[in-house]
Amino acid sequence: MTIAISAPTSSRHAVALAAVCLSALMFGLEISSVPAILPTLEQVLNANFRQLQWIMNAYTIGVTMVLMATGALADRFGRKRVFTASIVAFGASSLACGITGSVPVLIGARFLQGLSGGAMLVCQIAILSHEFRTAADRGMAFGWWGIVSGVGLGFGPIIGGAIVALWSWEWVFLVHVVLSIVTLLLAAGGVRESRDPEATRLDFVGIVTLSAAVFCLAFFITQGPEPGFASPAALSILGVAVASFIAFLIAERLTPRPMFDFSVFRIRAFSGAIIGSAAMNMSFWPFMIYLPIWFQAGLGYDSVAAGLGLLAYTLPALVVPPLAERLSLRYQPRLVIPAGLFTIGLGFMLMKLGSGAGNANWLTMLPGCILTGVGLGLTNTPVTNTTTGSVPAARSGMASGIDMSARMISLAINIPIMGFILVEGVLSSLGANLPLDTNPVILRSLAERSAAGTVGSLGQGISDAVVHDALANGFGRVMLYGGVSAWLLAAVSFMVFGQAKKLCRDHAT
Repeated sequence: MTIAISAPTSSRHAVALAAVCLSALMFGLEISSVPAILPTLEQVLNANFRQLQWIMNAYTIGVTMVLMATGALADRFGRKRVFTASIVAFGASSLACGITGSVPVLIGARFLQGLSGGAMLVCQIAILSHEFRTAADRGMAFGWWGIVSGVGLGFGPIIGGAIVALWSWEWVFLVHVVLSIVTLLLAAGGVRESRDPEATRLDFVGIVTLSAAVFCLAFFITQGPEPGFASPAALSILGVAVASFIAFLIAERLTPRPMFDFSVFRIRAFSGAIIGSAAMNMSFWPFMIYLPIWFQAGLGYDSVAAGLGLLAYTLPALVVPPLAERLSLRYQPRLVIPAGLFTIGLGFMLMKLGSGAGNANWLTMLPGCILTGVGLGLTNTPVTNTTTGSVPAARSGMASGIDMSARMISLAINIPIMGFILVEGVLSSLGANLPLDTNPVILRSLAERSAAGTVGSLGQGISDAVVHDALANGFGRVMLYGGVSAWLLAAVSFMVFGQAKKLCRDHAT
């Protein structure tokens, strides 16, 4: 990727670009900085493991719910108006996150953050496309936007860890109040209002049914272990998820302007790239939420050291994309995307070996972390370019919406899946090392507290070595899941892409 680091065409354009980039920075930081403070939240707020999952997943589900709706709302009521409203909402919800001492309130505020953050994300793209009309200006604008977004995602872990070390966890959220005020002033002075006079009504049924399906499935995976997955309550939630998804499929078939036009999946390049999009969020991104717990609880590092360890995981993803674009031009995305997914899987396997080493530390984890980040860098940009470039130009916005929805839905589902695998792995190890007459309820509580990073407060006569072995077993299973998932979907993506001649024929149609 060649980015022209030139000046915007006017001072107003520069202000508009600054507003969009600053909002992109906030969106990325709220995904990547919060995982670094989860162990702190567990201790300060007495949050249990499932609540920690919801603190992260509430944001993801909120983003998912508004992605497809925001575009239509912005086109109808004005992109600047919706953008500024989302900035105000993001700042207010960040304030609520930072001043609360209640876990349920924090989860609710994180959901509102996700709603407003998702709206900001969609408006960012629409505003840049409208403000910068020529190819050169648009390339420059999206180049800067990509750099700042990458900084937010890549450096979020170390920023979150540093804020906790220097101030307190509240400022991980409160900093966005200040940033929101600055962004709002920039948007008011630099962004022009724009609308689509032909904007159609919202696909309300599609939005509600898809959101209900994702939420209920995440709730089933997260809460299912307590009553049992086969209990009437859990099965009822799963039934609602299945029924909602079926209703969504029916609604999208019947509505004249669906938010998901399933006909684009007949384009093999689009489908192959979407599989890659989902695969990244079944492996790399959800594991970024749990990796700080391993660094702190499993390896004994503080929040800053854990953030530095996470930097090895995220930084390669910022460096590799230019190479990925050159490889895509030379070898085609049908080879680069599966190769990137295979590299992610290989990185997970190396992390598994590193976590199971006799004297596991950041050095034993380093090769796997770096390789996983390289794999993401090889995959991410080709996926985005292929999903939008393989469909007619008039449908590129819808294709981008499907891509982003696939990412967020996969992430929302795999956060609890990885959490479930982690707890079950810890539970299995504790069960094998504790007395056979240990109460199963107490044993599961111990497993969840271990997985949440509360190593020092377990009590019960459990040694540090037993806890460490249990964590290593649980995290080893999660890493195995991430690696195998990436490898399987790499194979599926490669098969769906098909041969080069077939791809050309599909694109021509």
